[in-house]
Amino acid sequence: MSKKVLLISGSQSDEIFVKTAIDLFEEWKMSYDYKVFSAHRNLKELTKFIEELPSNEYGVIIAVAGLSAALPGVIASLTNLPVIGVPRDVGPLNGVDALLSMVQMPSGVPVATMGIGSSGMKNAAYFAKRLIEGERDGR
Repeated sequence: MSKKVLLISGSQSDEIFVKTAIDLFEEWKMSYDYKVFSAHRNLKELTKFIEELPSNEYGVIIAVAGLSAALPGVIASLTNLPVIGVPRDVGPLNGVDALLSMVQMPSGVPVATMGIGSSGMKNAAYFAKRLIEGERDGR
């Protein structure tokens, strides 16, 4: 059985953005779970959830965040699973602030960061697929 992808966004309003990846996973018949946790509003619940993830159930985590974009880094600090950060194209800087906070993680807390917006969300799905299945699909 293949490992699942875990998608986490910081807000319920991100669901339409995350759907881009969900549609691809469903097309590819890949297993995934989608959760909403804010690194700012419910840090204790996020921490407990990540620390109690079932061993060997997930192969990668995709974390979506906008504005301050702390979510991917917080998750990466709590797990050894690969974390892919996807910055939302929101706020006064249209996602540039989120992008910079994801790519500037301290040593030892890696976040593989995709581009801003829907292309970044699609690339996160393709990258997760490659990590889990070890395949190159020629794109």
